[in-house]
Amino acid sequence: MVDDTSPVSPPLFLEVFCEVSGKEYRFTTGTKAEFAVSVINRKLGSLNSRVIYIEAVKDGEEPISFGDNACLVDYGHGWKLKTVTDDAGLPGLSEKNNLPQPFPFVLSKGSKDSKSTKDSNPENEGDQSLRYIGRIFVAFVLMFVLGGLFTVALENLPKLILLFNNSSM
Repeated sequence: MVDDTSPVSPPLFLEVFCEVSGKEYRFTTGTKAEFAVSVINRKLGSLNSRVIYIEAVKDGEEPISFGDNACLVDYGHGWKLKTVTDDAGLPGLSEKNNLPQPFPFVLSKGSKDSKSTKDSNPENEGDQSLRYIGRIFVAFVLMFVLGGLFTVALENLPKLILLFNNSSM
């Protein structure tokens, strides 16, 4: 006799449909989306299309996108996990390698808060550290020169006071 009143246990794995290969890939519940994307891309090999992220889709509903650190979950009846490829012409994708490019750190030249691209290049890092050391050296030299001037002035201050006292009498 089968007991139909027992609670339904959630599936032990999730299936992600890859549109490029037409295959379903299985992952455990809670797998990070970044890991799933890298596994699928590795299995795709040298195909032109690359998977860039995973989303949950259901007819008549807005898709739910999984970020890199999001865990894959099953949203229930009617929802399917599928891959999204770079063929969609999304902004931020490089034409050369079809991988997402990071946000640029240098602002446009018109902004007053922007740094020039010359200052942000790693090639000029040695020049900047030399400038920094040079500025510190100049600051120390100025400190010692000013210190010496004040020392001489303070040593001669009593003579100066006596000179003014004797001349006023």
